[in-house]
Amino acid sequence: MSSWSFLTNHGRAILFIQENPDARLRDLGAALEVTERTAFGIVADLTEAGYVVKERDGRRNRYHLQDHLPLNDPLVPERTVGQLLELLTDTRDHRHDRRKGDRPLAS
Repeated sequence: MSSWSFLTNHGRAILFIQENPDARLRDLGAALEVTERTAFGIVADLTEAGYVVKERDGRRNRYHLQDHLPLNDPLVPERTVGQLLELLTDTRDHRHDRRKGDRPLAS
């Protein structure tokens, strides 16, 4: 039985980078359950498209998201990466609150 996700590896990578801008490609690969080489390719795609800017910090890279850019999707051309991240991050925050026994926040 194959598994699938609503989010592509590129979308998941953006979520990971948002929360871990200093992470190594090895860490990204582990989080996405892909090889380091595949993680490198994903970051290269996102960098080439302008969604991620790499900054050299000593021997490591630091990643900056360009969340003001529109999503690369013809169904929602007016939405930005930041709006998607806000929605997904907000959802995860609510799930975390409920696990603690808190009531979900009203919309």
